[in-house]
Amino acid sequence: MFATSLLSRFMNSPSHIHLGAAKRVLRYIQDTLNHGIKYDKEVETNVIDFCDSDWVGYMDEMKSTSEYVFSQGSGAFSWCSKKQQTVVKSSAKAEYISAGLATQQAIWLKRIVEDFGEKQGAITIHCDSKSAIAMAKNPIFHGKTKHITIKHHFIREAIEEEKVQLMFCKSNDQVADIFTKALPREKFQKLREALGVQE
Repeated sequence: MFATSLLSRFMNSPSHIHLGAAKRVLRYIQDTLNHGIKYDKEVETNVIDFCDSDWVGYMDEMKSTSEYVFSQGSGAFSWCSKKQQTVVKSSAKAEYISAGLATQQAIWLKRIVEDFGEKQGAITIHCDSKSAIAMAKNPIFHGKTKHITIKHHFIREAIEEEKVQLMFCKSNDQVADIFTKALPREKFQKLREALGVQE
């Protein structure tokens, strides 16, 4: 997903380098045709989320990208990688906006799961930025985040109403990194397995 997203930025004027990268992506797809996400009913079925951002990933516009991935039990079932609408001056604010996007999706998924008759507690959102978690939980930071669009601030209300809970996770355990950046083979394969992708 990361590679195709990156390549799509050069669709209007691709070079030989981009063509080579596109062929590499196609070879990867060819080699992994027998891979898929396995869902195991024996595994705990609580919905959990990992959200992340790559700060200023779009150098030409100085905008960041928000990513999230939701898993229920053994495999991922909802994910997104989306360019943020606003330019932010710190990685913490980029992470905060990403957590807000993940919260929107979490609330929608919570309603869907409950419509199926499954009881769903607060959905856990894993974030690797302690600063973003502090902004979401503490209204004292509101003065420092006024310039962030109001739609992202509803995360505080969702936390207070116990619809979601933000938890810190180490960057090494951040599953959403697979949508954020190019990774070494070992880490890529580890995160791919964490998403539930198997041969």
